Amino acid sequence: MDGNSFGKAFKISTFGESHGKGIGVIIDGCPAGLAIDEAFIQSEMQRRKPGQSKIVTQRKEEDEVEILSGVFENKSQGTPIGLLIRNTDQKSNDYSHIATSYRPSHADFTYDTKYGSRDYRGGGRSSARETAARVAAGAIAKLFIAQNKISTFAYVSQVGNIVLPFSYKEIDPALIESNPVRCPNMEYAEKMETLIKSIKKDGDTIGGVITGVIKGLPVGLGEPVFDKLHAELGKAMLSINACKGFEYGSGFEGVALKGSEHNDIFKNHGGQIVTTTNHSGGIQGGISNGMDVYFKVAFKPVATIMHDQSSIDNMGNEAIVSGKGRHDPCVLPRAVPIVEAMAALVIADFLLRNRLSKI
Repeated sequence: MDGNSFGKAFKISTFGESHGKGIGVIIDGCPAGLAIDEAFIQSEMQRRKPGQSKIVTQRKEEDEVEILSGVFENKSQGTPIGLLIRNTDQKSNDYSHIATSYRPSHADFTYDTKYGSRDYRGGGRSSARETAARVAAGAIAKLFIAQNKISTFAYVSQVGNIVLPFSYKEIDPALIESNPVRCPNMEYAEKMETLIKSIKKDGDTIGGVITGVIKGLPVGLGEPVFDKLHAELGKAMLSINACKGFEYGSGFEGVALKGSEHNDIFKNHGGQIVTTTNHSGGIQGGISNGMDVYFKVAFKPVATIMHDQSSIDNMGNEAIVSGKGRHDPCVLPRAVPIVEAMAALVIADFLLRNRLSKI
């Protein structure tokens, strides 16, 4: 199976399945001498782990990270860093009823057809549990980019038809972790939580949007042709389970503007070149221009619902698929740290690629 690695200079390769013995990641390219804060890594894992509130899946996993290699006396050694997260609360029998049936909007049919075999226990490799490995690697990427005074944060800005009517500049990032939805506005967070609980009670699911922000970027990250900064960010976000859309800067709303309205005018601000507006989302010609990078990531409703649905089995016979087990009624709250992790991994990779290009 190809496609298990991401990045070029700061490269990660994840492994493991939802109901296997564990999942993990190998980080290759992390420079030597980086202070590895295990408590910080674990705090990032706590934000993604299941069972953290009543509006997420109740699977109980502590998601404790074991550092297997590449770190000595809390410092990276410049060698591959191996991280392992053991699975401790598998309930594989929850999936025995779909061993031969294809769940609507899941990867069951495509996996079976492509590989001739599939791990039906929680989706196996296609399970969102794989993203725990990304968050672990992303925590180390965050530590690395922080050395360059770069930070990233994300938050839930929409659930269903409830939309937070404020831009990222109008919210307080400190409030993101103040509620289980991870929306930085209590009024809207309560509305979103009520909606999610109602949807869960009905045995259904709901989608929404996460807004991501990267601050402190230097000018010059990204390549002008195929490896544009926004293209890599898009690939990173679209690789997350249930992601259905990505836009940055003015995005789709920008099409309603004229060029004279959309152009970001340059000015000299205390000796630093900045733009008066930021419709470009901090990226021009595929390269960072020093302004904030901001983007939105759309997530579909989780495909597993607690209703009977018509489908077929692997022999082409009609079948009824029933939702069982423990599933998120809305993926958004737990996807926030995943979005941050993938953004940090992209930036860490481009920082190192810039270094290599100047040797």
